[in-house]
Amino acid sequence: MSGPKPEETGGAPPLNADEIEMPSDAPPVEGAGEGEGPKAYVDPSIVSDVRIAELEAELEQAKDRHLRALAEAENTRRRAQRDRDDAQKYAAIPLARDLLPVYDNLHRALSSLSEEQRAAASDFVAGLELVEREFLNAFNKRNIAAIEPEVGEKFDVKKHQAMYEAPVPGTEAGTIIEVVATGFMCHDRLVRAAMVGVSKGAPAAQASASASASADGTSASASAASSSGEST
Repeated sequence: MSGPKPEETGGAPPLNADEIEMPSDAPPVEGAGEGEGPKAYVDPSIVSDVRIAELEAELEQAKDRHLRALAEAENTRRRAQRDRDDAQKYAAIPLARDLLPVYDNLHRALSSLSEEQRAAASDFVAGLELVEREFLNAFNKRNIAAIEPEVGEKFDVKKHQAMYEAPVPGTEAGTIIEVVATGFMCHDRLVRAAMVGVSKGAPAAQASASASASADGTSASASAASSSGEST
């Protein structure tokens, strides 16, 4: 088939499609690449549903992180409040522990006085006793109460500290036989345990039992010896 005539092209020579040059900045033509097939059609409603599901999942994750952050903040606030309350409640314990040796020395000094010494320096002794009472009153204002066990009371590991153990006749094992130092407690926290001596039990019963057993053995041996002498 012949190309267009010169008259139809206005006298211009016919164009050869192979010789046409495209500008370098021209946009590529869709489907012009080799090996590219037709693009698949995607329903916009499906894309919208997938995007909504992704956004809902992100929203749930954000809500979970927000709730966790609120819970952590509330726990931190409660811990801080509890620490402040404990600090205010037990603030006097360190000072009380530093002052306890002073109280112990004062109490021992008063306890060691004899009746003659008290009578000779009654005013001085009364002043020392007043100092001791004021000392305890200052402790009571800070809710620090004295632990004063009595002799014969059962030993309590939560309030008492055993300084020594000794066998005492007429006592049960685990009973207090002497109060060495007064203990103190602030609210429900132990400032210092009461220092006591504890009985290990009555050794007299054991000694009498062993003595009776040995006496029985001696009498039995004597009886056997006499029997053998009579037979001889």
